[in-house]
Amino acid sequence: MNTAKELVSDWRDTLIEKLPEGRLFRWVALFVVLYLLIAIVFGMYWSVSPGGFDVRKKAADYAAEDGGDVVTGSVTTAALLGVMETLLHKPGGYLHNDRFPPGLWLDNMPNWEYGALVQVRDLSRAMRESFSRSQSQSKEDKDLAEAEPRYHFDSDSWVLPSSESEYGKAQAFTRAYFKRLSDSSNPDAQFYARADNLRYWLSTVNTRLGSLSQRLSASVGQRRLNTDLAGEQGASQSTPAPGEMIVKTPWTEIDDVFFEARGTTWALIHFLKAMEVDFADVLKQKNALVSLQQIIRELEGTQETVWSPVVLNGTGFGLLANHSLVMASYISRANAAIIDLRDLLQQG
Repeated sequence: MNTAKELVSDWRDTLIEKLPEGRLFRWVALFVVLYLLIAIVFGMYWSVSPGGFDVRKKAADYAAEDGGDVVTGSVTTAALLGVMETLLHKPGGYLHNDRFPPGLWLDNMPNWEYGALVQVRDLSRAMRESFSRSQSQSKEDKDLAEAEPRYHFDSDSWVLPSSESEYGKAQAFTRAYFKRLSDSSNPDAQFYARADNLRYWLSTVNTRLGSLSQRLSASVGQRRLNTDLAGEQGASQSTPAPGEMIVKTPWTEIDDVFFEARGTTWALIHFLKAMEVDFADVLKQKNALVSLQQIIRELEGTQETVWSPVVLNGTGFGLLANHSLVMASYISRANAAIIDLRDLLQQG
């Protein structure tokens, strides 16, 4: 039996023989074919979703590097840094703005990245506007004020500047905030673990998950009554809308929405685990700790291995599975639990 090396050599010789005459043309064509084959292999490797990390350990490692302590807010800040670090340094790096193969061909991983990136943006805004400020009239943190707009930089920018360079700068400012926060002798940087601050961020999570759940459920198409103005007699809207609509996610976007949801929930799992640490006293006082843990458990179900090579889109009760509906089920249950958690946090 021929060895792998002999098989490759035989394939190369056969390919060269079939190419048109001309040594230069043959070598160029061979180079292009080999490049495409290598790109396909790397594309398959880069499409594997990265694993999670321990948010407590991440905070401890950062604090040890900075010579500081793990204090209130350290784990949440470390989770933000860790999620963005994963997006930038996983196999293949950040792919959402790639202009060359294999990144150009991929869509699952770029959509996964975008889902996680949106959660990074939402948390960075909450940290700038709420977590790091004692009151609405208090001064915002100087490093978070620089980091937050950079996390919101265009996710598709390739050069001048690239998305990676702006996100790298955002990471540097966030790390500077972490360093000041972990310095017990410096009261300048603060993180206020209060129930109202946590509710502020969870409100944004609610809207994100609600939208994703609807887009996932629309994979099979639904007739929906227009409830935009329900609940208020005097409510109005800019332009008239039909009383009944057919909502359906285009079949070309079904896998995009699915992997965006996977990236969203992957990031949220880390952020909620960090909140479990930093807001432990508040959650215990409100008797809400187990509610948060149940939300995390629901979201962890979204990270189960997808054994099918493609995202199936069978009908709701048909012969084939519908992966989007399964994902929507996990997200809807988690979202309902977040609404309950917000109610618990609001109670005295």
